[in-house]
Amino acid sequence: MSDLKLFRTDTTNGGMTEVMPRLAEIEADVQGLVETHMETLLGVRFLASEYSTGPVHGGRIDSLGLDENGSPVIVEYKRGTDAGVINQGLFYLAWLMDHRAEFEHLVRDRLGGTAASQVLWSGPRLICIAGDFTRYDVHAVREHRRSIDLVRYRYFGSDHFGLETVASVTGHPALVERVRRRGAGVSPVRKQGGQMVELADAVDEVLVGLGDGVTRVQRKQYRAYRRLRNFASLCPPQQTKLLVYLKADPKEVDLVPGFTRDVTGLGHHGTGDLELQLRTERDLERAGDLLRLSYAAA
Repeated sequence: MSDLKLFRTDTTNGGMTEVMPRLAEIEADVQGLVETHMETLLGVRFLASEYSTGPVHGGRIDSLGLDENGSPVIVEYKRGTDAGVINQGLFYLAWLMDHRAEFEHLVRDRLGGTAASQVLWSGPRLICIAGDFTRYDVHAVREHRRSIDLVRYRYFGSDHFGLETVASVTGHPALVERVRRRGAGVSPVRKQGGQMVELADAVDEVLVGLGDGVTRVQRKQYRAYRRLRNFASLCPPQQTKLLVYLKADPKEVDLVPGFTRDVTGLGHHGTGDLELQLRTERDLERAGDLLRLSYAAA
């Protein structure tokens, strides 16, 4: 990140002014900005700021949220590099798992009963946003059986803000491997090796292979693929087709009837406004650029 530079037009002389990355003046500036735009930046619906863990624990969780797949999210911030941010976040994550009813009550108050009933307790997440991390931090998160994202931030000038994922790990690796060996969303007793199941396996391989840091989240109605945010959702195979939903903007895509569809505002499982209808391996090849576009947008 220290090598990144952003340029903007200097309207006074028609030239280019180099804008060097910088840290925030105070930690609260980062927290306030992320909380205000949490869904856009992280794919997380904001629930609470400085949430008290009560007199026994005596702490305050910087930010609480709920991600696109219903997973509880704790976000902790540090202005610069702080070796304690991961342990602090894990402490709060353990508290959260012991206070599920309290969290669900908060979700019900903020987002309604439906969201509260669909909280995914198998995949709570910790997102640490800081000025930087050490190699020891990166190693530490890989030793924990929790979903942890280390995210580096920078300000660029007065009106640009950037986030960069330094490390991303998902908890319960054994579960991920079991899911990988199955067709997407298909229970072991139902898998019959049909054409659509094989196509689902091929889609899974392509999505995971788009780059580092791709993690899967299995829900009953779909499987999400995410970096920091979801970029694709794969629904269980139908008899003659697979439905994949992407975060690509449908307005920037030449829609093809029977292959791509704008589902903005339409209810469907998974997340994303661009629907792909895949029937053959050739359709998957045709969708390659759209998959990469959605991955890059996340």
